[in-house]
This record gives sequence, C-alpha cells and structure tokens, in this order.
Amino acid sequence: MSDYQKPLKWQNPKVKLFPHQVGFTCPPQDFDAAPSDFIRMAPRSVGVHGWMLHVPDYAHRLDQRKHNFAMLEDFVECMANNGVDVCGQVGSNWVHASGLGVDGIRDFCARLSDVYETPFHMAGYAMVEALRAMNVEKVALNACYHPRSWYQGTVGFLKEAGFDVIWAGNFHDQGWFATQEEVDDCIWCFDEDLLWSSFDYVAEQAPQAEAYLINGMSNYRRPSDGLAQRPVHHDKALENRLGKPIIGHDTALYWRLFKTLGLAPETDQGRLLSSLKEGG
Repeated sequence: MSDYQKPLKWQNPKVKLFPHQVGFTCPPQDFDAAPSDFIRMAPRSVGVHGWMLHVPDYAHRLDQRKHNFAMLEDFVECMANNGVDVCGQVGSNWVHASGLGVDGIRDFCARLSDVYETPFHMAGYAMVEALRAMNVEKVALNACYHPRSWYQGTVGFLKEAGFDVIWAGNFHDQGWFATQEEVDDCIWCFDEDLLWSSFDYVAEQAPQAEAYLINGMSNYRRPSDGLAQRPVHHDKALENRLGKPIIGHDTALYWRLFKTLGLAPETDQGRLLSSLKEGG
C-alpha cells in the first residue's frame, strides 16, 4: 500500500491558481495540441499544464511505449504534487501497447487515481468509456496516419471491450497515399480536405456503423490561414455531413476530463461533448 499523500495545502482553494486545474502528458518528441485545445474550449475557471515525457532516442515504437509505461505514474505524481485536479494522457496507442488489456488499463487508471488522489484518464480507454456512454456497438475506424500495427492494436482493444469494429483502414489503405512512408513523412499533419474525403470514404465502406471513429491525434491545416486543427474542431461539421456521431481519441479524452470536473465546453461541439451540457 502506498503512503503517498497529496499536499494538504491544495485543499484550500485560495492557494490554487485556478478553481479547476488539468494536467496533460504526451508521447516524447511531440509538441502536443491537447492543452491548447482544452483551454480554448473550457470555462475561464480552468487552468492547464503540460508535461512532456522524456525518452532519449525515442522513435515512436510500440515497444518503447510499453517499456516506458511507468513514466505515466511519474507524471500523475508530479501533477498531484502541484495541485492538479485531473490528469489526461494523450496518445491512443499506449493502452494496447501496454499489454494490460482493457480491464488491466481500467485498473491501472483506478490505482493511480486512488494513490495520488487525482483522477487519471488515458485517451485509449476514454474512447471505450465514451462509446459505452453513447450506447454504441457497431463502429468504423478512420485510422488516419497510424500504420497497420498501430491501428490493429486499437481495433483489438475495442473488440476486447465489446465493440463490433466493422471496418478499419488508414490513409494508405484508403488510397490517398501510395505508401505508408509518404503518410509518415507528413508528421501527422495534413491538408483539411483530406479529413472530409477520408470520412466520406469510411462512411461508404461502413454505412451500417452507428458511429465513426478517428484514431490518434492527427492534425489538419485549414486553407484560409494554414492553422492545424485536430478532429475535435470538426466533429460537429462531420456529424452534420455524415449523420452519425464522430468520436476521436481527442474528443473522448476531453469529454472524460470535463466529465470528471463536472464542467462542459463553452464552444459548440459535436454530440459527445455537447452531451455534457445536457448532464450526460
């Protein structure tokens, strides 16, 4: 049993910078958009802090994520020590790369939350929780930039959680790039037109899906000013276009964090995030 105790001073709201404090971490060598995304959606009572994992010679391999999985506990302890109210882990592959399985990840998140007296949520498991909350069973996965070994791990994790993944494929599978190497060379950032085209393609492959998912944390540059934005910024427009819920790992993680805080985004979002305004 751990003898950790969160510093008692954080129980006094007068010493906190913000009434609601959120900590994010992301994979090594990623300047991550999650803190910026979240703060732009959140009420002014919310403050956000980021913590990059540091792994020398990191090459975005799944085995490196499993090997460095314990760093997530370092992150939660660091954030708890500094008065964070909830922690979020960005990066969808960590849950299946861990080898812990769905129940193992659930228990891992619960243990860290209990030990450090600070709720901890992982993007990959938040997706499971979001789909359950939406009463969705049949899904199709837009795996975007993820190579096959990555997105098949996500498919396996979702199937283990009880979902029927009726179709999955990345941008190479969909025919937008000649090779996976060309996809990788984009460094997870694409023209916005590809987001619409790829979801149209997924919807054509799986019209019977109850929801369309998008893997990971891809970014799409809008033509007007070149600003790169994640799928969460397009979820409502995509839902209007396709007539189905659109749930990304970014959307699911933000939903879980807001839900823990008892808050809702102030911006106009898709069905999942909007459900928080309705008490969902």
